[in-house]
Amino acid sequence: MFQSFDVTSTPQFGRERADALRASFDTLGIDGFLVPRADEYQGEYVPASAERLSWLTGFTGSAGVALVMRGEAVVFVDGRYVTQLAEQVDGAVFSGGDLVGEPPHLWLQNHAPKGLRLGIDPWLHTGAEVRRLEKALAGLGGALVLLPHNPLDRIWTDRPSEPLGRVAIQTIDHAGELARDKLVKMAEATAKAGADALAVTDPSSIAWIFNIRGSDVPHTPHPLARAVIPANGRPQLFLDKRKTGIEQEAYLTQLADLVPPSQFDERIAALAAEGKRILVDPDHAPFALAEIVRGKGGTLVEAADPARLPRACKNEVELQGSARAHLQDGAAMVEFLAWLDGTTPGTTTEIAVTTKLEEVRRRVGERQQNPLKDISFDTISGAGAHAAIMHYRVTTASDATLEPGTLFLIDSGAQYINGTTDITRTVAIGAVPEEQKRFFTLVLKGMIAISTARFPKGTRGCDLDPLARIALWKAGADFAHGTGHGVGSYLSVHEGPQRISRLSTQELLPGMILSNEPGYYRPGSFGIRIENLIHTLPAAPVEGGDIDMLGFGTLTFCPIDGRLVVPALMTDEELAWLNAYHAETREKIAPLLADDATKAWLEKATAPISR
Repeated sequence: MFQSFDVTSTPQFGRERADALRASFDTLGIDGFLVPRADEYQGEYVPASAERLSWLTGFTGSAGVALVMRGEAVVFVDGRYVTQLAEQVDGAVFSGGDLVGEPPHLWLQNHAPKGLRLGIDPWLHTGAEVRRLEKALAGLGGALVLLPHNPLDRIWTDRPSEPLGRVAIQTIDHAGELARDKLVKMAEATAKAGADALAVTDPSSIAWIFNIRGSDVPHTPHPLARAVIPANGRPQLFLDKRKTGIEQEAYLTQLADLVPPSQFDERIAALAAEGKRILVDPDHAPFALAEIVRGKGGTLVEAADPARLPRACKNEVELQGSARAHLQDGAAMVEFLAWLDGTTPGTTTEIAVTTKLEEVRRRVGERQQNPLKDISFDTISGAGAHAAIMHYRVTTASDATLEPGTLFLIDSGAQYINGTTDITRTVAIGAVPEEQKRFFTLVLKGMIAISTARFPKGTRGCDLDPLARIALWKAGADFAHGTGHGVGSYLSVHEGPQRISRLSTQELLPGMILSNEPGYYRPGSFGIRIENLIHTLPAAPVEGGDIDMLGFGTLTFCPIDGRLVVPALMTDEELAWLNAYHAETREKIAPLLADDATKAWLEKATAPISR
């Protein structure tokens, strides 16, 4: 199984581990230590060997930071994880902090004692993070201490070994562009930035540049590896050869020298000692890398990773592959929803439906001869009040029954060799209250507004975000997450720099894949989210228009629960879009279904809605 379920969600760790960490402070000359939920590669998902935050505190969420000082300890999480934090972390040892409203650097500025010496592992923090911490500590008369080793690794005696996931070649029929051509572009971008060499530290960029995929971390098929790409000369790929077979090694050695990962520091230090100018992305590279460059006399060229934007702008082959993956995934979702609709309310649970969905995805993948490689993230399966927890993760302790008269929210995704999917559907379990239908319709109006948006070149994610919220705003409501995130091509389900959110200043460009997922959450009662994936493309000209426009094409095809739609709240244009979407879903998905009963369910689920 790709998804595991915690046996319990109650706090598992007390003071022992925090005190063991504190015992190292005097030797290290520090008064506190910061433990991010990050590894040396700054990825969203980390291998078991890098789950330091979870080991120390018991918190298993995908975003968080622990600050352990001599007298107190705080775990900072965002709004998605407040409930989970309370369930998993011992409140007598760790208090809760606000990762968004008062992140660690602001908390230190407002609460830390004067003269605090804060230790960090410089491989686990970016340059941007370090600058914020240094500024906060300077105001206290304190100092940031870059430690030569991570003290947690010395007390974590049963720490797992680093992963050796096998590497696979992403062939041209899925990648759409040869790796050697991408390497030429990276070298040209490096020279254009005035640098002699590019240090690539993002594993997703490694995967994209070299047209490889990996299996080192859960749910994201990139290999944990780094590279140095010179403006002139042969690249070096720092990848453990034990991750390759004969074919993969032969392929990669045509593109670069394969070097043990342990020699990455030495190579950067040698280039710096030669006075080279080295391009590093300060927002994603570990701060330790910048320290090596500066310490050895090199020049740091700070600029965005030149692979990020072309990776985000999918080529035609990648888009076609994603479209096919989404149709297959849509068929799996339809089979799953038809099964769910046929169960008796009150007889199945959050874990049971999660397991069923993965089983269906595997079965459809086998039938379509395009196997399910992995899920793209841990499924959010929320019944009733659990659906109001935006990033709820079911455990055996919290596993709830899908009761009649409630809403059920399932947010899930899959990894196929030709694309990454992410879809959320909220469905009725029996007859639900009219108020919940009203909010469902308001959320749907926001999703349709993004789906039908037309916008000029230069439009940013922050410019479109209000479209998803205006119907809720008029009702005195909102949702506390972004409207959409970027999605990779058989890579990370959360990809930058593209987003639709209040904070996104990245211009939306053709080929970018994004999620479109407005929601509404009433704590302790119910939650709603509707999510499709979309991609940016040139919009059809409008007669009498003056400028070229962009718009979105839809990738996700799966019924939206018509039982929850209040037609009177929708405009004629919105109803027309929904009915056309359902007609297209029926046309595209029906041929992929295996039995007549599921086809009949789809026919009913996509029937036109009128006032």
